[in-house]
Amino acid sequence: MTATPVPEALSDAEYRRLSEAVLADIEATLDRWLQDDVIDIDASRTGGLLQLAFPDGSQLVINTQPPLHEIWLAARQGGYHFRHQGGRWVDTRDGSDFHAVLSRCASDQAGVPLQFAPR
Repeated sequence: MTATPVPEALSDAEYRRLSEAVLADIEATLDRWLQDDVIDIDASRTGGLLQLAFPDGSQLVINTQPPLHEIWLAARQGGYHFRHQGGRWVDTRDGSDFHAVLSRCASDQAGVPLQFAPR
């Protein structure tokens, strides 16, 4: 049986900084893909909520959860919760990396391989 890692104790300010950086990186990646004519994914952001609309009409929703110090991802494949551990955002159920899950979900919904990565 694998032990569940203990989450890092982040201050509210550190959580805000780290979660804001994730959303900003996603937006920058989408802008780069649009400029490079990779794919046109429309992004709409309100505070800690980022909605990605794909050409087929499907959406991904990334939402910060400040009281829990988590980032949530809603996709066709399901819902995921991530906490910051060991310098990265990991799924609270299976330890998967946020950017890997986001890339997999976005690729599925876009119909082309897409890779999100932290800066």
